[in-house]
Amino acid sequence: MSDGVPDTMRFAEAESDPSIPKDDAKALVSELRAALLKAQYARLEKADRSLLIIVAGIDGAGKGGTVNLINEWMDARHIRTMAFGPPSNEERQYPFLWRYWRRLPAKGRTGIVFGSWYGPLFGALARKNPKRGEVERLASSICDFETLLTRDGVQVLKLWYHLSRGAQKKRTSELLSDPETSWMVRPEDRLVAQNFKRVRQAAGTMLTLTDSAAAPWHVIPSADDRMRAIATGHAILAALREPAAGARPPAGAAAWRSPAAAAPNDGGVRQRRLARVDYSASLAENEYDDQLAHLRGRLAHQVRGKAFGKLPVVLVFEGHDAAGKGSTIRRITHALDARQFRAVPIGSPSPEEHARPYLWRFWRELPAPGELTIFDRSWYGRVLVERVEGYARPHEWRRAYDEINQFERQLTESGMLVLKFWLAITKDVQLERFRERERSPFKSFKITPEDWRNREKWASYTVAANDMFDLTDTTCAPWHVVSSNDKRHARVSVLEKIVTAIDARLPQ
Repeated sequence: MSDGVPDTMRFAEAESDPSIPKDDAKALVSELRAALLKAQYARLEKADRSLLIIVAGIDGAGKGGTVNLINEWMDARHIRTMAFGPPSNEERQYPFLWRYWRRLPAKGRTGIVFGSWYGPLFGALARKNPKRGEVERLASSICDFETLLTRDGVQVLKLWYHLSRGAQKKRTSELLSDPETSWMVRPEDRLVAQNFKRVRQAAGTMLTLTDSAAAPWHVIPSADDRMRAIATGHAILAALREPAAGARPPAGAAAWRSPAAAAPNDGGVRQRRLARVDYSASLAENEYDDQLAHLRGRLAHQVRGKAFGKLPVVLVFEGHDAAGKGSTIRRITHALDARQFRAVPIGSPSPEEHARPYLWRFWRELPAPGELTIFDRSWYGRVLVERVEGYARPHEWRRAYDEINQFERQLTESGMLVLKFWLAITKDVQLERFRERERSPFKSFKITPEDWRNREKWASYTVAANDMFDLTDTTCAPWHVVSSNDKRHARVSVLEKIVTAIDARLPQ
């Protein structure tokens, strides 16, 4: 499935089964261990990036023993070795990448991954008749994921352990012949020799499809234990010594234009999303009481039904300050069992969160089937407050639109229901609510100097919000912009959209 040089040619050197004499290796290892420790401590002190090492390769190539050795050569206190087998029952309930996102190492530290996200792609390629569409979809998803990681402070080093068919067969036989090592041989190790050609072809195609300058593959010759260990150590050392690329914007970033510059319609200037809101929408108190009770009853019935046990729900609330997000969330949670939901307020990232990719903290809060997670503010902070206040560089928030769309697509493709609400108010109504909060002893804590500062940038936030709607209003996760000048209207509108969306997903 690749063009140009055959995929298997990248394995030619490894299949020559090179080796290193014992005496030569001893001197090399002594120097290499000292260099690895020095580079590891320098990376820890700088703490500008983490290193994520992906371990893969031919079964029976000695990957486990080599990683054990690397942990001895370096300071294992700052290395996290993670082995992922078949997904557990819990992991199957979440998007495929969930288990990998949750365990990403902090900046300065090193993670080693066995059983990575390459498993499904390799399995698809190793079939007798690989399905091109499936292969391309899986490869594209992996490249998107690794690109996101590398842009956000994770250095990805991918190691493929390889040896000749004869060397693999010989090594497996030797391990089986010794009672103290026979436990290391798995059933799949014995099958490699008889399927070697297909395995090699699948591996070569996989490496070709997913190799990149930001996340390169390195083929490690593995027939000789000393050669394998030293080659691994040198690959890791080179990665640790590699300087960070810096915060340069990607090519073409300077040419980015707001969607406001799109071609106007026949009426002249295109009217943007917030300008189309009917801010006069309202609901009488008696209607509100009746509709609120009815909708909460429907929601309570839905979430307590057996069918809901298979549906995870994400509710996202964004909007102007004082638009009533908190009070709307309270009207929703009143109908829910406290054991079924989490309400997650999103503020400035903690040091732990800041040390990992931007989306890490949101992956950790995703609901299991039968649960709801309610985000009061969300991952959209990068293209709203971080954009307007300058906390994110232009190339960071500009690329975030695509990263957010990828994230939400992964959630919805896994079966999750994602509902996004923007509660919209006018500037005059916001001022009234700010002053009311200042006067009220029960609400004064809600108004802060930051609220007033944000208000001074109303126009900038309006542009940012409209860009966000244009670029992240997708079929799988559309935006619901709700007029909230009248809070009663907003609460009922939000609840109605939630119960309607859940109804559409539950068997009738």
